[in-house]
Amino acid sequence: MIPRLAEVSPLQSDYLAFLDALKAQGFEGDVNPDYANRTVLATDNSIYQVMPQGVLYPASTADLQRIAQLLNQPRFHKVKVSPRGGGTGTNGQSLNDGLLVDVSKHMNQIIEINAAERWVRVQAGVVKDQLNAALKPYGLFFAPELSTSNRATIGGMINTDASGQGSVRYGKTRDHVLELHSVLLDGTLWHSSPLAQEQLEPILQRQDRVGEIHRLADSIQRTRQEEISATFPKLNRCLTGYDLAHIRDEQQRFDLNALLCGSEGTLAFITEAKLNVLPIPKYSALVNVQYGSFNAALRDAQGLMRGNPTSIETVDSKVLNLAMQDIIWHSVAQWFPQTSETPIQGINLVEFTGDDEAILAEEVNRLTAQLDAEASGGVRLGYTVAMGNDNVKQIWGMRKKSVGLLGNAQGERRPIPFVEDTAVPPENLADYILEFRALLDSHGLQYGMFGHVDAGVLHVRPAIDMKDPEQEPLVRIISDGVVALTQKYKGLIWGEHGKGVRSEYGPAFFGDLYAYLQELKGTFDPYNQLNPGKIATPAKDGATLLKIDEVPTRGQFDRTIPVASRLKFEEGMHCNGNGACFNFDPDDAMCPSWKGTRQRIHSPKGRSSLIREWLRLMQKEHADPVQLAKEQRQSSAVQTFIPKVRNTLAKRRGEYDFSHEVHEAMVGCLACKSCAGQCPIKVNVPELRSQFLELYYGRYLRPLKDYFIGTLEFVIPYLARTPWLYNSLMGNGLTRKALQKYAGMVDSPQLSDIRLDRAMASMGVPFATQESLQALTADQRSNAVIIVQDAFTSYFDTQVVTDILALLSRLGFQPMVAPFRANGKPLHVHGFLKQFTRTAERQAQLLNTLAATGIPLVGIDPSMTLTYRSEYKKYLAAGQAPQVQLLQEWLAEHATTLQSKADCLRQGSFKLLAHCTEKTNAAPSVSAWQKVFAALGQELAVINTGCCGMSGTYGHETANLDTSKTIYGQSWAKVVNDPANRGKLTATGYSCRSQVKRMDDQQLPHPLQILLQQIH
Repeated sequence: MIPRLAEVSPLQSDYLAFLDALKAQGFEGDVNPDYANRTVLATDNSIYQVMPQGVLYPASTADLQRIAQLLNQPRFHKVKVSPRGGGTGTNGQSLNDGLLVDVSKHMNQIIEINAAERWVRVQAGVVKDQLNAALKPYGLFFAPELSTSNRATIGGMINTDASGQGSVRYGKTRDHVLELHSVLLDGTLWHSSPLAQEQLEPILQRQDRVGEIHRLADSIQRTRQEEISATFPKLNRCLTGYDLAHIRDEQQRFDLNALLCGSEGTLAFITEAKLNVLPIPKYSALVNVQYGSFNAALRDAQGLMRGNPTSIETVDSKVLNLAMQDIIWHSVAQWFPQTSETPIQGINLVEFTGDDEAILAEEVNRLTAQLDAEASGGVRLGYTVAMGNDNVKQIWGMRKKSVGLLGNAQGERRPIPFVEDTAVPPENLADYILEFRALLDSHGLQYGMFGHVDAGVLHVRPAIDMKDPEQEPLVRIISDGVVALTQKYKGLIWGEHGKGVRSEYGPAFFGDLYAYLQELKGTFDPYNQLNPGKIATPAKDGATLLKIDEVPTRGQFDRTIPVASRLKFEEGMHCNGNGACFNFDPDDAMCPSWKGTRQRIHSPKGRSSLIREWLRLMQKEHADPVQLAKEQRQSSAVQTFIPKVRNTLAKRRGEYDFSHEVHEAMVGCLACKSCAGQCPIKVNVPELRSQFLELYYGRYLRPLKDYFIGTLEFVIPYLARTPWLYNSLMGNGLTRKALQKYAGMVDSPQLSDIRLDRAMASMGVPFATQESLQALTADQRSNAVIIVQDAFTSYFDTQVVTDILALLSRLGFQPMVAPFRANGKPLHVHGFLKQFTRTAERQAQLLNTLAATGIPLVGIDPSMTLTYRSEYKKYLAAGQAPQVQLLQEWLAEHATTLQSKADCLRQGSFKLLAHCTEKTNAAPSVSAWQKVFAALGQELAVINTGCCGMSGTYGHETANLDTSKTIYGQSWAKVVNDPANRGKLTATGYSCRSQVKRMDDQQLPHPLQILLQQIH
C-alpha cells in the first residue's frame, strides 16, 4: 500500500536548482518542494487542480526580491511563479504548475495604524478580519465586506480587486488603496501612488523597467481614451485587471495602482499596502423581506433601493434550506419564520447603517411602512426587522456562509463555481436571470443563487458531478452561453471574482485593446513567468491564455479513485476548497492545529486534499484501502508483526512513502471535530484520521503512546483503587523522563484521591442496576436521571462528578450513576477501529438496557458524550447508538423545576468557556447552559474562545507539547489571566479544565459546581 512517486524529472530538476540557488542567496522563508505542501496548494476554491513544483513562504520583502532577481537570470527564465494569498479564488487565479509564493504565513504584520488620518500600512499577508479586529478599538474598518473575510488576505484582495456586500456605497478594494509597495521581476522594489504630472515626468525619463512601464501606461491612456471608454462598462463592479479606464483618476493623476489592482499576480509581487479606512457605523439594522418566488425578490430589489440602504443582498430557497441544516441556523432562525402557507423561495436582506440611531430608525420605518402599504400586492410574504450590530452580524454570518453551504448539497452533483459572479446593470438583473435560469433548466441542472442585487451581481452555481466525464463538458457549454447573455444585457462574466482561467474570454471582450494589455504584460513580465496564462500573455514567443476546459480539474483526478474508496473516505472527498478552515480568528474554534502551526497541511482542507491524493496514488499501485482494512481486521498481531518491523526499519532508513507525509498531517490533528461542525461541507478530519491511521499502522509499528492512550480507559478503574501508587509513579522524575523518551507522553494528570463508589455510598446515590431501578418509587422514577460516566471525569476529576450528584439531589432530582464501561473515544482517535467497534457495542448494550427503563441518560464531558451521537452512529448497526444527552440539554428541559428552586441560590454572574466539540457540533447546547443558569437566577455570558490546546490527550503527547502551548496562548490564556474574569469563569470540558490547571495553575469549576456553590 505504499504510494511512491516517480524519479525526479528534468522539469523538476530545473525547479530544484532554482530552489537551491534561492537558498544560497540567503532566502529566509520556508522552501517546500515536498509532495504534501504541493498537493495541498494544488487547489483553490475553483474546480481546477494544478500541481505546483514547490511552495515558497517568504519571510520578508527582501525574500520576494531574491525570488524576482533569480527569476530575472537567463538560466531561470523558464521558471514560473504565482503569488498566493488566502487561496479562496474561484477561478484558479493562484494555481500554477511552477512555484507558488504564499505570503500569508510570515508576511502578515500590521505595520502602522494612523487613526487621525484614517489610513493603515499592512503587509500583503494580513487577513481582512485580522485588520478589522486591530482597527476596531479606533472605531475604524477596512471596506469592502467579503464572505471570505476571515481568511482572505489584503494582497489577495488587491490582486483580485475584491468587492462584496455594500460595494454600492463602499466600492471595490482599489477604491481604498492609497499606495502599494511592489517587487518587479527585475528585483526592483517600487512604491506606487497617484502622481501629479510634475511627479510623473522624472519617472518617464528613467531608462529602466520602471520608466518603461510608466511610459507605456501613460501612452496607452493618452492615445486610446475613446476605445477604452467605449469598451469598459459603466458598472458598479467595473472591470478588474489592467484597468485602463482608471490609469488617471478624477484629479487626472497618474495611478499605476489601477493596473496592479486586479492583476492577479501577473505583473508584480504586492508586498505592502497603504489603505484608506472608514469609521465603523455606530448603528445598523436589517430588514429581512421574504418572497414566494426568487424572481419576485430580484424584481423587488430596485424598488427597495429607493430607501437608500447601505446594501441589498439576496438569497434563494436552496441556500436558505442548506443554512437551516447548518450550525449557523440556531443563531438566525428567529429572523426567518414561516409566516405563510407559501414556501419562502427568496429573501432580500436590506441593510441600513449610520451614526444617528434616530435617523436609522426613521429610514427603517420608511421602508417597513412601504412594505406594509404594498402588502396587499402579494409580492412579498412578510418581513422581520433585526436591530443592532450583534443581530445584524449574525445574519450576515449566515449570508457569508452561503458560498460554502452550496457545496454541501447531497449527492455527487455539487454546485460549483465557474459562472458565478456575473454582473449586469441592476435594472437588467431580473430579466437576465430569467434567461440564465432557462439556460440551466434546458440542461436539467439544479443550482443555487445568492448575491448583491444592489450592484447587479448574482452568484449562480450549477450542480455538476465533475467526476462524470459526460457532465464535465457542461462547463464549456454553460460558460459560453452565459458569456453571450452578459453581452446581451451589457454586463460582464467577471463581475467580482476575477478572471483566472476564464481569461480566455478576454481577447474577444477587449477587441483591439487586448494588444495593449499584452504590451503591458510583456513590459512588466518579459518572459511570461508571473502567473502565466491569466488575463493577458506577451505577444511574443507564442504564449497563450489558459482555457476553461483544458486545465486539469479536481473531478478528473477524483474519478480515478474507486467508488468504494471514495465512499469509505467520504468525509473528505467533497471538500471544495472554500477555505473556511483557514479562519484567522484565534477566538474561533475552527481548526486549532492550523492556527497553531500556520501550516496548510495541518488544516481540514489540507488533510482532505492529502487523503484524496493518497487514495489516487494507492489506486495507481492497485492497492484497495477497503480490502486492506478488511484484511487487517482479520489478521492477528503475530501475523503482521514481522512485516511491520521490516517496513518501519525501511522508513527509518529514509525509504520514501507518501503515506508518511499524510501521517504527519493526520497526527497533528487535535480531533476536536470543529471542522465537522463548522466546515460548510462538513469535512470530518477526525474520522479521516482514524480511518487512515488504522491502515497506516497495519503496515508500520505504532508508537508506544498509542497503546498507553488506547488502553487507559480499560486499566484506569484498577489503577484508581490505589491512586497514591499511580500518582507517585507518574510524579517521579525518572518515570516522567522515561515516559517522555520511550512513550512520547508528558506530565500525566493525577488520579483523584476520591473514590467515586465510596462517595456515592455516603451520599445515598446508587449505581443504575436492575435492582436499584426496580426499587425506585413512581415519584422517584419521574425525577430520576442516570449519569453516564467517562474515564477522565470519573477518575481524574472525581470531585466534579460528586458535586454534580450533590447539586442534582439538592434540586429535587434522583441521580443515579451507570456502571463504568469504556466509551472508546481514545481508541477511535488513534485508529484502533476494530477495538473501538467492539467497545462501542458493549457500551451501547449496557446503555440501551438502561435507556429501556425510560430514565434519561446524561453525560458530563461534552467530547465523550457526543461520541454516542456521532462515532457510535457510524460504527454500530442502525438504531443501536444509545441516546445520551448533554447535561445542559437535559436540565434545560426541566426549566420549570429549576425556577422553583431559584430562591435557594444567591444571585451571581459568571462566564462560560465551552468545549470546542460542544459548541461546534451541538451549538444549541451552549445557549442551553444560559437557559439553565437563568432559570436558577444566575447570569451566564458565553465567551468566544478558540481551542484550549489539550483536546483529550493531545496536549500530553510530547510531539504536540509546543503546539498545545501555542494554541492555548492564542485565546484561552488572555481570558483566564484577565483580572476581570477572576472567580467568574467556568469550563465544561475535562480537557479544558486540565489545560488551565496545567498552563496557569488555576482550577476552573464545572458549571454545575458553580451552581452548587451558589446554594445558600
